[in-house]
Amino acid sequence: MKRSAFPFMPEEASSVSGHVDALFIFLVVLTIIIAVGIFGMEIYYFIKYRRRAVDEVPTTIRTSLRLEVAWTLIPFVITMIIFVWGARLYFEIYHSPTEAMDIYVTAKQWMWRFQHPGGQREINELHVPLDRKVKLIMASEDVIHSFFVPAFRIKYDVVPGQGRYTLGWFQAVKPGRYHLFCAEYCGTNHSLMGGWIVVLNRTDFQAWLSGGGSEGSLSSKGEKLFQQLACNTCHRSDAQGRGPVLQGLYGSSVVLDNGETVLADESYIHESILNPQAKVVAGFQRPSIMPTFRGLIDEEQLLQLVAYIKSIGSGQGAVEVTTSGTAP
Repeated sequence: MKRSAFPFMPEEASSVSGHVDALFIFLVVLTIIIAVGIFGMEIYYFIKYRRRAVDEVPTTIRTSLRLEVAWTLIPFVITMIIFVWGARLYFEIYHSPTEAMDIYVTAKQWMWRFQHPGGQREINELHVPLDRKVKLIMASEDVIHSFFVPAFRIKYDVVPGQGRYTLGWFQAVKPGRYHLFCAEYCGTNHSLMGGWIVVLNRTDFQAWLSGGGSEGSLSSKGEKLFQQLACNTCHRSDAQGRGPVLQGLYGSSVVLDNGETVLADESYIHESILNPQAKVVAGFQRPSIMPTFRGLIDEEQLLQLVAYIKSIGSGQGAVEVTTSGTAP
């Protein structure tokens, strides 16, 4: 297992670990150089310009334009390097890839619940394949939690509330078991809210999946729930229902009745189920006739519905609806 450049840092086990460490080391070295330089100049000037006689009068110091420009431009260039470097790294870490394996994460005092697309469930332990991008779709049932894996150099805050999904990702590059922590104080047993990320090679991961005791995929459970809640009576595939067509919705741009355009991602679907009045699709009546399902389904069932809507196709372009009805 590859260790980090410094003994006090955890191993590098993800595709971004080395990039994060490089920026960290750069900042540490830069800080040391600046601190030593400032301290050294102070000692030098203490000695060079010390008072040698009681009646000594210091000579007039003439300003230097070159010096003024230098100590303005050099710090500016350094800070811009840090800004560009940090911004690119931030975008890489917090921009979820399109081609990835979805893992649904539910944070709850004081545990992590994981669901695989195939229906496998885990608590405080997540099995993932080696060298494959894993997209985390995270929600909290109670308070703020923080998904933190030091070896992967990732930390994502999971915030409760309607329409709130935290999206993150990682790609493990070393097989092994890596600690998962909650890095946000979440109550009495916060220190016990931890777990493991188990990284397996492709063969071992497929063997684990086959013995995972799946009770049906998330999307299939979501489809059953979709029918049980009678959602299919309004959201019909032939566009004859009172609600928008959901086939091809996920990933498309949705035009709202106020003229705004939003992306139909996990958060949009989540919010539309719990608060249908928030974003009504153009061409459908306001207030929406769709009832709220807040309090009728839990976070796990919400994830199942989201997985089902994602499974019935990704849309392209803007969604234009002209039939009178209700928002999704």
